[in-house]
Amino acid sequence: MKIGLVSPYDYSHPGGVTEHLRHLGGWLGQLGHEVRTFAPSSRRGAEDEIRDFYRIGRVFPLPANDSVARITLSFHIARRVQEILERERFDVLHFHEPFLPALPLTLLSSSHAPHVATFHAFAKSNLGYYYGRPILKQYLKHLDATIAVSPPARDFVRHYFPQLDPCVIPNGIDVDRFRPGQTPIHHLRDDSVNVLFVGRLEKRKGLLDLLRAYQYLQQRVPRSRLIVVGDGPLRGKVESFVSSHRLDNVVLAGYVPAQVLPRYYCSADIACFPATGGESFGVVLLEAMAAGLPVVATEIPGYLSVVEAGVDSLTVRPKSSGELGVALTVLARDSYLRRKLGQAALAKAQRYSWPMVAARVIEVYQEARETRRALSEKEAEPSVHHSLPSVG
Repeated sequence: MKIGLVSPYDYSHPGGVTEHLRHLGGWLGQLGHEVRTFAPSSRRGAEDEIRDFYRIGRVFPLPANDSVARITLSFHIARRVQEILERERFDVLHFHEPFLPALPLTLLSSSHAPHVATFHAFAKSNLGYYYGRPILKQYLKHLDATIAVSPPARDFVRHYFPQLDPCVIPNGIDVDRFRPGQTPIHHLRDDSVNVLFVGRLEKRKGLLDLLRAYQYLQQRVPRSRLIVVGDGPLRGKVESFVSSHRLDNVVLAGYVPAQVLPRYYCSADIACFPATGGESFGVVLLEAMAAGLPVVATEIPGYLSVVEAGVDSLTVRPKSSGELGVALTVLARDSYLRRKLGQAALAKAQRYSWPMVAARVIEVYQEARETRRALSEKEAEPSVHHSLPSVG
């Protein structure tokens, strides 16, 4: 099949949906399919650097869900989109967050190929969906099959569009890339218990709650260390907190290249993800679990669709630094519990391997093509008019 993957987000900026597209496209290509990717990009020349990539639209950063969505707002892209569609002749177009402006909406209304949509987002509410429903409803007829990455993501989109009934296909994980036993970061492997955080330094990721929890942990397990991988707008506040509270053994690693990230997981004893909400799934949880790490996570819907408390993780209420500190201390003191949870986490991660996820997505592509074919055949059937006998 010739498959087009469509994203509303800046393809040059790290993000969950972008990573999902990169991996999905790679696996589809390995399975023999021809893949093209459509997305805006803030980096000029991206089309020359990335194979089979169409850079469409100028990027604008917009506040969204306690984060920043980097999307294109330009609707003057229809002519270029139409030229590409006429040239490429796709068998399937796969939209990720199809109701975001402007690229997915433009492609949805321009393409005659079968359309599949994946919904990634979860939040308490969405003003765009709420006020945009009268307009967005007209795009529902263009969708032949729908997917959600988790039950919370499914329920979230159905709250606004009850006509939809997405099947749940989770995000995937590269279990060969994130695996136990890789070379750790040399200066981080000593007799300290290492707690690892991976994520963007923004409010909803809960890092300040983790710093307070780490204070509690250090008082009870002095030979402990907190490793923070990631960057973002809260970096200054995090550095200030560490300095003003005189926290020892906090490593702010900043942005880490993709090829080095697995080594950080293999340098840790515990992975901690204290997000306060707004997560539909939690790929970082799977990365840690695939590396064989026990996880401490907050009890938010997206995370609870992945972890199972007491089996592969310990869970605490969001925004509760006290509970977080206790959970970290329990694990830091109990190597047997860490090993037990880590083994269960590793086994679970295998169920999310990309070959399994990609195979399920391809099944949905086939369903979408069959749906579109049946609809086309029905529309092509000649209408039969029965004349009523005249009454004399």
